[in-house]
Amino acid sequence: MLRTEERQRLARERREEREKQHAAKETQILEKERKAKLQYEKQLEERQRKLKEMKQKEEQRRAAVEEKRKQKIEEEKERYEAVLHRTLERSQRLETRQKRWSWGGSVTPDSEGKTASKRSPSTASLKQAEAAVSKCLSSSAALSNASDRTRRSQLSPLDSSVISRLLAPTQASLARSKSAATLSAD
Repeated sequence: MLRTEERQRLARERREEREKQHAAKETQILEKERKAKLQYEKQLEERQRKLKEMKQKEEQRRAAVEEKRKQKIEEEKERYEAVLHRTLERSQRLETRQKRWSWGGSVTPDSEGKTASKRSPSTASLKQAEAAVSKCLSSSAALSNASDRTRRSQLSPLDSSVISRLLAPTQASLARSKSAATLSAD
């Protein structure tokens, strides 16, 4: 009888030991699952953070490119306005010089037709040069943006006449070319 009780006690202890081991294994498995879940969530958060950083960098890069493009357009606009300003100043200086030094007085649109018959044969080459200059001006004007076009179209008649006077040869330059042609013919 003692042996039977002893056997039952040993069997009960073994069963309890097995149950403890089983419970410990289940606890380990649950702990591993919890750690794996935490690791997965951490990786997911890290991936989302990196994607967000990449988006921010891309937006900053785009903004920098856009800012650079706007700055370049502004610089080109300022350069164009400076060239226009210098051209107008030059034309005003030329106009005052012509009034002082021209042989036939100032050139007006109606007197220009009268003097056209008196011009030398080299005026044809000057006309070609004028056409080339106006072609260059029109092609460079096409490259400028729309606001420059509207501003140019709103020039006053005085400004447009000054620009056309700049493109037309002066009587002094015609006389120089005529005398140069005469000297080269001799």
